[in-house]
Amino acid sequence: MSKPIAMNNIEINATATVRKINAPEGIRRRLMDIGLTENSKIECIGKSPMGDPSAYLICGAVIAIRASDCADILVEV
Repeated sequence: MSKPIAMNNIEINATATVRKINAPEGIRRRLMDIGLTENSKIECIGKSPMGDPSAYLICGAVIAIRASDCADILVEV
């Protein structure tokens, strides 16, 4: 088992499992609505040319999330 890292540190094409969501309640609710919950599997499928936002495959949908919103989400790669 690897040490959890912030979701915004996942490399492109890497998959990870969400371990903890420490985001503020408003953002946390939105993330949960799109299927980003603890123990869900995600994949980073791309980053914008400037590095923010990044695109993630979550529950079969591609979702772009800002690095500032991902910093509070801990994942295991």
